[in-house]
Amino acid sequence: MADVTTVRFSFEGEKFEILVKPDPALDYKLGKKNDLSKVLVSDDIYTDSGKGTKPSTEKLLKAFNTEDPAEVAQIIMQKGDLNLTTDQRRKMIEEKRKQIVEFIVKTYVDPRTHLPHPPLRIEQAMKDARVSIDPHNNVSEQVKEIVEKLRSIIALKSENLQLEILIPAQYASQSYSVLKSVGSLKKEEWQNNGSLKAILEIPAAARPRVIDRLGSITKGSASVEVIQ
Repeated sequence: MADVTTVRFSFEGEKFEILVKPDPALDYKLGKKNDLSKVLVSDDIYTDSGKGTKPSTEKLLKAFNTEDPAEVAQIIMQKGDLNLTTDQRRKMIEEKRKQIVEFIVKTYVDPRTHLPHPPLRIEQAMKDARVSIDPHNNVSEQVKEIVEKLRSIIALKSENLQLEILIPAQYASQSYSVLKSVGSLKKEEWQNNGSLKAILEIPAAARPRVIDRLGSITKGSASVEVIQ
């Protein structure tokens, strides 16, 4: 049975399991695969796959609001715990570590410079703080506790700032969609000559990326100033 493993999900004390193919299931968990039919060994839902016991319709409806096996399996895959091999666990932890580092870089800054720490510095701080990564919990559930541990090693602060931006007319339309996607537009003024003047609020850590994107679109002609 080395080519079969389980995904387990609990709801109000009730346990549910599905049988899956180990490597495709891990790829699905990591977002690298989205075709659930190539992950499942069968469409059966179990309370204990080892004993072959299955839940009643009532239990399925209570836990999943549906008795459709495909819908139930999808929920279990998304929310349940994959029984990992040692190698899979290592890979999943490394993938989760990268996601956590990326999240911290995008969200937190060094309060002295108001700029994000380089990823390598955050990775080293995680090692120094002996941070443990849970391969099953999502990034948002782990970051707060991890950041508290890192603060004994490096200074981290989550803050927003406002940018006053002026975009020349020929780049205004393209830049506008980018501005809406990277932050919160607090004010926008379309000038008589077609240029755009805007106030954009963003996480402080995002400033370098926003400036780079606008610089690329406008060929360096955009004016960006921090006003808060």
